[in-house]
Amino acid sequence: MINNALSFLNIPQHSLHFMLLVLGLLTVATAIQMILAIKKPNLELQQRVTSWWWIIGLLFLVFSIGTNTTIFFFGFISFLALKEFLSIVQTRQADRNAIFWAYLSIPLQYYWVAIGWYGMFIIFIPVYMFLYLPLRLILKGDTDGFIKSAGTLQWAVMLNVFAVSHIAYLLILPEKNIAAGNIGLVIFLLFMTQFNDVSQYIWGKTLGKHKILPKVSPNKTWEGFVGGLITITLVAGFIAPYLTPLSQIQGFTAGVLISFSGFIGDVVISSVKRDLHIKDCGNLLPGHGGILDRIDSLIYTAPLFFHYIYYLHY
Repeated sequence: MINNALSFLNIPQHSLHFMLLVLGLLTVATAIQMILAIKKPNLELQQRVTSWWWIIGLLFLVFSIGTNTTIFFFGFISFLALKEFLSIVQTRQADRNAIFWAYLSIPLQYYWVAIGWYGMFIIFIPVYMFLYLPLRLILKGDTDGFIKSAGTLQWAVMLNVFAVSHIAYLLILPEKNIAAGNIGLVIFLLFMTQFNDVSQYIWGKTLGKHKILPKVSPNKTWEGFVGGLITITLVAGFIAPYLTPLSQIQGFTAGVLISFSGFIGDVVISSVKRDLHIKDCGNLLPGHGGILDRIDSLIYTAPLFFHYIYYLHY
């Protein structure tokens, strides 16, 4: 009945089922938040849950419209993330022309994704933009702060454009799990990455005593990391065959990869914020901070998961 009612959505059956499951989990989280608010109101928790409704609702909407719309959506996420990153780091007046080309790399990179030109997709930013951006800086003739500006721009484009664009490229790979489609790959990556953040937080709050990187992220503990790693590994192994072409064993490995790299992405962006003495990268998402605060783990999990599955099945 549900499949018939939602048959107008352009979403394969397994992916649709999992999306409905996510909505169910979010409904439960909302109910828990409302019950907790009766005893002790928590504005941040309420904002987080509300933001999740908007994030998931928007994701599911673009998924249902089609592949090109979803690719455009992730390109827009790259734009917001790059804009946010460049707003919190210090740049020079002389960097403006190079920054323009950094932004221009976004439509170009996602165009290579849309047409499925893997060769250009994989080298455009790491090779051509890597060579071209310093050239734009040199042409201004201002060498004071050149190394810092070149490094900042290169890293900004790699993190916010190249890494994120791997999510979009999952959509145009040849379909190997027809029941889930390539949307299943994206849903698996997004869900496992965010569930890893939640799992490590819960295990850390419940059992956490031994801090991993107290100077970088004081709330991160070994108990939280290991608990999250085990949880994500097990869950990924059971979900992977349903949403991806991965076997259960390959799914377990994907869980380890996502959990470990997600943790690294989190602490890398935490290091950026500590260096700049800021709490959040932005305020676009109430309760979460900015775009970078929400996709910090994805910056690492997306390219690693993409190349893992590309190596095994493509």
